[in-house]
Amino acid sequence: MDHHTPGFFALLKPMPGAIEAYKTLSKKYEVHILSTAPWSNPRSWMEKREWVHVHLGRAAFKKLTLTHRKDLLRGDYLIDDRLLNGADKFQGEYIWFGSDKFPNWKSVLRYLLK
Repeated sequence: MDHHTPGFFALLKPMPGAIEAYKTLSKKYEVHILSTAPWSNPRSWMEKREWVHVHLGRAAFKKLTLTHRKDLLRGDYLIDDRLLNGADKFQGEYIWFGSDKFPNWKSVLRYLLK
């Protein structure tokens, strides 16, 4: 099953430390969730919204933005695992999740909560 398959996003498990990181960062920052969904899988948009509601709660899904142009949104930080969909042009500070500097959520929290 790949990301073009209906149901793919609904079944994804949270990354280790992600839920806790979201809750911790939400205490200090106004956290919004930016995500991209494949155009070839229209259900993916709904599945991502449902996933956020199930795993992060009602308040979080109201802060979810699905877009292919992350550079059009404003913020202090963008945490993302790819430099695609405008992430490389984001006006704030880009935190490259999965890089040597930020390999996991623990390293992101250490940086943002200093």
